[in-house]
Amino acid sequence: MLRHGRPVAQPVEGRPDVATYQPAPGMVARVDGGDAYSFALAGLLISMGTLADRVGRRRLLLIGVAGFGAASLLAAFAASAGWLIAARVLLGVAGATLMPSTLSIVRNIFTDARQRTRAIAVWSAGASGGAALGPLVGGALLEHYWWGSVFVINVPIMLLVLIGVAALVPESRDPRPGRFDLLSALLSVVAIVALVWAVKHTAKAGVDPVGVGAAVAGLVGGVLFVRRQRRLSAPLVDVSLFARPVFTGTVVASLIAIFAFSGLLFFFSQYLQLVRGYSPLEAGLRELPLTLASIAVVAIAAAVLARLGVGRALAVALLTAGAGMAVLTVGEGYAGYAPLALGLVVIGLGVGLAFTAANDAVLGAVPKDRAGSASAISEMAYELGVALGIALLGTLHTVLYRSALPDLSTLPGPSRDAVHESLATAGRALAGDGQQGAQVLAAAREAFVHAMQTTSLIAAVLLVAAGVIAWKLVPSPRRP
Repeated sequence: MLRHGRPVAQPVEGRPDVATYQPAPGMVARVDGGDAYSFALAGLLISMGTLADRVGRRRLLLIGVAGFGAASLLAAFAASAGWLIAARVLLGVAGATLMPSTLSIVRNIFTDARQRTRAIAVWSAGASGGAALGPLVGGALLEHYWWGSVFVINVPIMLLVLIGVAALVPESRDPRPGRFDLLSALLSVVAIVALVWAVKHTAKAGVDPVGVGAAVAGLVGGVLFVRRQRRLSAPLVDVSLFARPVFTGTVVASLIAIFAFSGLLFFFSQYLQLVRGYSPLEAGLRELPLTLASIAVVAIAAAVLARLGVGRALAVALLTAGAGMAVLTVGEGYAGYAPLALGLVVIGLGVGLAFTAANDAVLGAVPKDRAGSASAISEMAYELGVALGIALLGTLHTVLYRSALPDLSTLPGPSRDAVHESLATAGRALAGDGQQGAQVLAAAREAFVHAMQTTSLIAAVLLVAAGVIAWKLVPSPRRP
């Protein structure tokens, strides 16, 4: 999965990962709290971004960091599946305070445009490095310690962040924030959570009345939210921001780009493990070229944006990432790692610059007093793009995989169902079936690769489309 342009190793069915836990004795066999975390995070981003503008960005960041550490301890020592899911919800609530607060603090501290670009590039590089280290450290902890260690490691990190923010970060807030509208906050949660849940549910269960009802509830909540914001003197979100081409163009282009990235990279980690045969740690290491390249962009981001302007820089970055995706499409059909590494490096260069340019465009388009709410909208585009990408491109990948499978009528019923379900279940079901099992598994791997190449090509086309949108809609004034 992509986290702001950063690959995050995904759990492969049957293998432990930092997002899927092996609970303590007495708990259910397998607990996945990812949905609980993502729903809480997505639903509260807009409220927390606006709250940061009102109560103080430094103050809310301190509260969020402390809450994240406390919730991590609760998750680490959870005695039941219910407590673990509750802890993940609390982690999502605390996490919703972090990204809008940090970006809006950057906007308020660095008022000079060029300095702000450098600061956002450094912020992006730090986030990319953390996202790369997270799965690797988590995998190493799970290999040597109990599953709760992936949460305990958060506590000393949050303590260091707490001390650093308290000592170094100045306070800032909107001097005329107005009243915090609780009904607007509730409508935003209903709209976002219902839509994200509907997308995920439909991807798993298909179109049914429950999913359609949730989507309708989300759309109705969204319409009511927007109408209420237009009437309020102090809205939770200033919807007039979308009248600015730089803001709307950046949000739309980012949504499409993240849709393309997340849908593809969700399966790329599985491709490395299930087709190439790498362990989770080895797969994570082989995804590092993307992250390292995106970090390296920090050295040139400010100069590129100054020369090209924000819109053209964002467009060039997305087109570069699309070219890298095309290289990755070809490399997935070769046995060697070099073509994959080349594609990942090109994607990383494009992603690093695109992430910096997009955040710079969003933050530069609004007054610094409204930076928190603007950052929250940018974050929401990310969350919705991730949900749609994994659901839609993920579903397409599954359909293509199944359509490319050979005739499975000679297999026993359970093995046939396992191969049809996914490549992960196929590997376990066919492990002891001798030569026939090996042949079917090889064919299933070919089907998986074929599906990966098709979805990779679609992702490349989407990135090109996002680049064209950025070129057309986002202004590109040059900076001295």
